[in-house]
Formats: sequence, structure tokens, C-alpha cells
Amino acid sequence: MCISENMAEGNWCLIESDPGIFTEMIHGFGCTGLQVEELVVLDESIEHLKPIHGFIFLFRWLKKEMRKEVDDSPQTYPDVYFSQQVIQNACASQALINLLLNCDHPDVDLGSTLKEFKDFTCDLDSASRGLCLTNSEKIRTVHNSFSRQQLFEIEDQQKLDEEDAFHFVTYVHVNDGVYELDGLRTAPLRLGTVASDGDWTEVAIKAIKEKIKNYGESEVRFNLMAVISDQKLKYEREMEKFAEAGNVAEVDRLTALIAAEDAKRERYAMEVARHRHNYVPFIVELLRILAEEEVLSPMLADAIHAQEDEIMAATPTKSL
Repeated sequence: MCISENMAEGNWCLIESDPGIFTEMIHGFGCTGLQVEELVVLDESIEHLKPIHGFIFLFRWLKKEMRKEVDDSPQTYPDVYFSQQVIQNACASQALINLLLNCDHPDVDLGSTLKEFKDFTCDLDSASRGLCLTNSEKIRTVHNSFSRQQLFEIEDQQKLDEEDAFHFVTYVHVNDGVYELDGLRTAPLRLGTVASDGDWTEVAIKAIKEKIKNYGESEVRFNLMAVISDQKLKYEREMEKFAEAGNVAEVDRLTALIAAEDAKRERYAMEVARHRHNYVPFIVELLRILAEEEVLSPMLADAIHAQEDEIMAATPTKSL
């Protein structure tokens, strides 16, 4: 469960549900061959993203509703890697790693950090796996490197407790089953069975839509991301085949798609850099210089007057 709390040694920070951040987290863990895309609609328009290796879903956490979904006698599935969440704010990495460690595809290389973690924890129960994840300095360091810089820390615990909490869960396909992996449960939740020629994403999307439906039309704070194969590498492989066949039109189309992927990655990198940057020293220094130049007070006065004028202009006048 993602609940705000002050950062301290050993704690985990809040992570935003952002495809650029999650893509960079995957790379930070040492995993290659994957990227994350945000999904706005759940229909056939996601076909071009396949293969989809998993979904990560963010929603507002409701204690009463969540407890209704828990099975009193949860089943265990030996082929599904699952770890419980045992510390606050770790749900982003918890969901992502539960997904990655169930990913078995030639496009994907987990890297040494995740391979070693999986080998070390594979014979443990889900709670012990969660404890190992919590105590993994490498994973926690990557996670906390994406914390948003804040101007002020809120120390009012009552206010923190009143804030809405949001939670990440994962949807994966393992063998013939589709599973929801929720770190607040004690075991995976099997959603259905998929034939060898079936589409597992249909089962997962149906479950996600049902979860959204339970919140009513007034709740719109949801976010869904798909973990997919690296699109640039996929396009490059396809382009090589078409180039050998002499298909100029397809080569040109894929060249444009590769350029679009490069531009998107540059944008992601810029957004992540801005997200990580601490602007406080710059703001403090700017205000100090403006005050020394005796222009800060006039600027504030002008801003106040401009705001008052806007309010007056927006206020309807009565006709006499």
C-alpha cells in the first residue's frame, strides 16, 4: 500500500505511476528487452503492443473492499513467482518485480541482480520473499532514486492518515493460467485458464474492468500500464527482414517508427531527470537575488493586483 511517510534510511519512497519511470526502473534493475506503455483504452488498439508480458494497475485502495476479495483458503501455485508486500510504499517495485520474475520470453534478459534475487528466494514462502525484497539494498536504491523532490515535508500524521492511498497490482500469464498478483494478499489469485492459442490479455482486461466497475462512475483515478517487449528492437528486427526482401515501403515505415521511439525515449529521459532534480536551492537563490535587487516585493504586489483584477472581472455585476 502506497502511504506517504517521511523518507529515512531503510524506508521506501512513493513512486508515480508513469511509464517513463517504470521503464527506467526496469533498466535500473539491470533488466533489458522491455519497456512500459500507458494504456488509455482497453480494446483492439493494444494489438500493436503485443507481446504483452504483464499489466500493472494502479487504483485507490479501499480497506473494506479489498478485504472482501481475499480468499480465506488461498491456493498456492508453484509455477508462479509471488512475494508479499511487508513494508509501506514498496508496492510499485513489488508489483514490477512480481511481473518481471514471471516473465519467460526470448526478448527478455532479467540481468544479474534479478536473476540472483530469484534464485536466492525461489524456495522461500511469499512472506519471506517480501522480506528479502524489502532488505535488498540494490532494489531499494533503484526504487528510491525515483522519489519526487518535495519543497516541504508534511509532519502532520493525522493529515497523512486522511490522504487517499493508492496501490499497484500485477496481472501475468504463466503456463495456462492468468493471475492477479497483489502484494497485500498471501498468494496469487487465479483469474482463469487460457488455451494455447488464446489471448490471456482478454482475461486480465475483463478482471481490471470489473475492479474499475466496483468503484462507481465517480471514481476516475486509475492508471493501467503494459509491460511489453522493447519496441525499437522489435522494429529493427522487422526492418532487417524487409530490407533483405527489398521491401522499401516497409523499411521506410519502420524507420519512422524507430525515430518515434527514439524521440519518446529522449522525452522520458528528460521527464525523469526533471522528476529527480532538486529545485529548492535554485528557488531559494532566485528569491534571494530578487530580494537583494529590491524587485521581489513589487513583483508580489503586481501579482496580487493582477489576481484581484481577474476576480473582479469574473464577478458578475448587477444592473441598476
